[in-house]
Amino acid sequence: MQHGPAVRRRKLGEELRALRDRTGLTSGEAARIAGWHQSKISRIETGRSGVKPEDIRLLLDVYGKVVSPEQRALLEALSASAAGPGRGGEAGRGRQWWHDYRGLLPQEYRDFISLEAGARSARTVELSVVPGLLQTPEYARAVTRAALGGLPEPKVDALVEVRLARQSVLQADPPLELSAVLDEAVLRRQIGGPGVMAAQLRHLVQVSRLPQVRLQVLPFSVGGHLGLTGPFVIFSFPNIADLDVVVLDHLTSSLYLERKEDLEAYSAAFRTIQAHALPPQDSSDLISSLADDA
Repeated sequence: MQHGPAVRRRKLGEELRALRDRTGLTSGEAARIAGWHQSKISRIETGRSGVKPEDIRLLLDVYGKVVSPEQRALLEALSASAAGPGRGGEAGRGRQWWHDYRGLLPQEYRDFISLEAGARSARTVELSVVPGLLQTPEYARAVTRAALGGLPEPKVDALVEVRLARQSVLQADPPLELSAVLDEAVLRRQIGGPGVMAAQLRHLVQVSRLPQVRLQVLPFSVGGHLGLTGPFVIFSFPNIADLDVVVLDHLTSSLYLERKEDLEAYSAAFRTIQAHALPPQDSSDLISSLADDA
């Protein structure tokens, strides 16, 4: 099973090896210029170890003219986000604030937030609940209580705080581009009671008007569909080749898929599900009508 930072360490290593190949240097020659042992270059290029921001700056200096300013900025940001907890630095959209919650959040959840924070776009299919990026505080609280029954109220408060903090990616510069397809069951499931649900539905209508959000509903009338196998998220990242990651959530773990075959299969599945869903305006109209009836 791959964690988010591990996925990006391997991708970063592939990018760095491609740059080294363009210079004509062997790994041993690059290591000597950098003042390192050859094994360090090998560990970085295979993703077996992270690379500190200061190390990648040195390595990019070694590769010199083959590195464009745009590549340098992107690879430095990627190295910081791939470093994992305790490394510090900047990741995509700023400081890794979620590390302040490492005593509360499992590693896999922190990995997921890290991917979300660095992504350019996210495509998601949800069958049971409103995606976290689109939840109201009251709805988020009700979902947390239902999913983690018996949790002390201070921890519920902290988890809701994290959920709301994640939503800042939709207002970042540039914002995360979110395409979400919700099964109609998501809209009709009374989580938190009629008042909470009505407010959540109205919030969905509001956020669906954001230019960076495309929200669609998959109506019951579609019948069986590919999404029935389970919810998933596809993250895409800016200007780094083949960095897309599929995330599958399970009760006690998350699975990160990065093989080309998996990415193609889930991307095709998303396109098919999206094609069967109601258009955005029709989806908004349905959500509005359900909010009025709640």
